[in-house]
Amino acid sequence: MNQTWPPVAVIMPVLNEELHLAEAVAAITSQDYPGDLQIALALGPSTDGTDEVARRLQVEDPRILLVANPTGKTPAGLNAALAATSHPIVVRVDGHAMLPRDYISTAVEVLQRTGADNVGGVMAAEGTTVFEQAVAAAMRSPLGVGAASFHTGGQEGPALTVYLGAFRREALERVGGYDEAYVRAQDWEMNHRIRESGGQIWFTPAMQVTYRPRPTVKALAKQYLQYGRWRREIMRQHPETVSVRYLAPPVTVAIIGAGLVGAGAAALTGRRHAWLGVLPGAGYLAGVVAGGLAIGASQPTPVQMRLPLVLATMHMSWGVGFLTSPKDLRP
Repeated sequence: MNQTWPPVAVIMPVLNEELHLAEAVAAITSQDYPGDLQIALALGPSTDGTDEVARRLQVEDPRILLVANPTGKTPAGLNAALAATSHPIVVRVDGHAMLPRDYISTAVEVLQRTGADNVGGVMAAEGTTVFEQAVAAAMRSPLGVGAASFHTGGQEGPALTVYLGAFRREALERVGGYDEAYVRAQDWEMNHRIRESGGQIWFTPAMQVTYRPRPTVKALAKQYLQYGRWRREIMRQHPETVSVRYLAPPVTVAIIGAGLVGAGAAALTGRRHAWLGVLPGAGYLAGVVAGGLAIGASQPTPVQMRLPLVLATMHMSWGVGFLTSPKDLRP
C-alpha cells in the first residue's frame, strides 16, 4: 500500500517529572516519523523544576506547546492537551515513558493498515535496581498481572485495551475525550467506551515502550491499591466488564482474611483445630513462593529471591483496594 504520513499530535500530562522529562521529550523529538508533529505538554502544579525544564525544551523546539493543567490530574491534562492540538492522529505518552525511535511511524502504519481507532503495544517493564527488576519480571508474567497482552506480549490483533496508545482524533471526540473523574484507569475506561461506540482497539507487539517500575515495596503497594480501587469503580459503571481475572485478588484476600479471623477466634475460645484457619494463607504463601521462583528462574538470585514478596504485594494490595473501594470514589 502507498504509505501516507498524516500530521500527529503527541499529548503528555506532566507532574513532577524534572528528572525524566527532558529524556522523554527527546525520545519524541528524535522520532523517525517523516510527517508533522505537535507536542503538547500539559503541566500540572509540580513542586520540583519540571516547569523550568519544560520552558527550556519549548525554546529549543517550536513544535512543543505548553498547556496548563491546574488540577494536575492525568485525564484533565490529557483533555487539555487534546484541546490545544489539532492533528488527526493523537499519540498519548507519559512523562516517564521512553519511546523507541520508530514508535510513531509504526503506530501510524498499523492504524492505516487495520482501520482501528486506537493501536498500542507492550508496557515493557525494565528495572535498574534489584527490586525494580523483580517488579518488572512480575509485571511481564501472567501470575503477576494476568494475561493482558500489553503486559505479557502476544500476537497482533483486537484487544480490550493497550498501553498508552495512538488514536484517531475522531474516535476521541466521538466518545467525549477522557473521563476526568477517573484519576486512575482512565485509559482502560476510555478504550471501553471506544469499543462500545463500535470502534476497535488493536494490539501489536511491534510497539514497545520502556516502563520504569516502582522502586520500593511501599510505592508498589500504593500503586496496586489504587489499581484495585479503580477497577472496582469501572465495574460499578460498566458491570459487563466483570471477569474472573479481576475478581481473583479480592477473593484471595477475602478467603485468607476469613481464615485468619476464624483461626484467631477458635484459638481464643480454646477450640481444637484452630490451625485449620491458617491453611488458606499458608497455601497462598507456598504458591506465591513457588511461582516467584519459577518466574525468576532466568533472573539473578537476588532478583529471584524478591519475586515472592513482589507478587504478594501486588496481589494483596490490588485485592484490598478492590474490597475497600468507596462508592464515592468517582464524583
